[in-house]
Amino acid sequence: MNNAFKKSVGALATLSDRLAMSANVIGTFVVLGLVAVVNFDVVARGVFNAPFLGAVEVVQFSMVLIVFLQLPDVVRVNRLTRSDGFLVIIGQRFPRLTSAITHAIETVSAVFMALIAIAIWPEFTEMWHTKDYFGVPGVFTAPWWPIKLVIFLSAALCALIFALKVLRPAHEPELIRAPEHEDTL
Repeated sequence: MNNAFKKSVGALATLSDRLAMSANVIGTFVVLGLVAVVNFDVVARGVFNAPFLGAVEVVQFSMVLIVFLQLPDVVRVNRLTRSDGFLVIIGQRFPRLTSAITHAIETVSAVFMALIAIAIWPEFTEMWHTKDYFGVPGVFTAPWWPIKLVIFLSAALCALIFALKVLRPAHEPELIRAPEHEDTL
């Protein structure tokens, strides 16, 4: 690989990693906000008999935000749910085959995420122009476009991270085991 190309891929990987970590931090703050909303609703409902109107909508909105804000960092650190037991087993005996399979999986993943981004973009632009909202008018409403934008940006960033993984050497699959606990009985 060309040295300038390696540097470009490395710089782009660093930028995408920082964006993924930043999105994860924002997602964590959304989790904290969600905890605050749910606790406020519980206290307001139980103590003052005045529930937070729109709590259900805020929870729905927040759940989608949390998933898609934290997804790129999950991809970055190779913790996306998948079964790579086969790769662990053959990794020691056939490292090149393992690397090829890993790159194929990451290529397919990059294409899949790019397709999600492409598919969601028209929905985002439609929601942006129509000012469509969810919720109950007069009680609680919120626009749909922020959710669609987060999904688009997350999928695009995931596609980029997967594509950059294809351009870099494959990582070796890890065998993850639960720690052994001694019987204390």
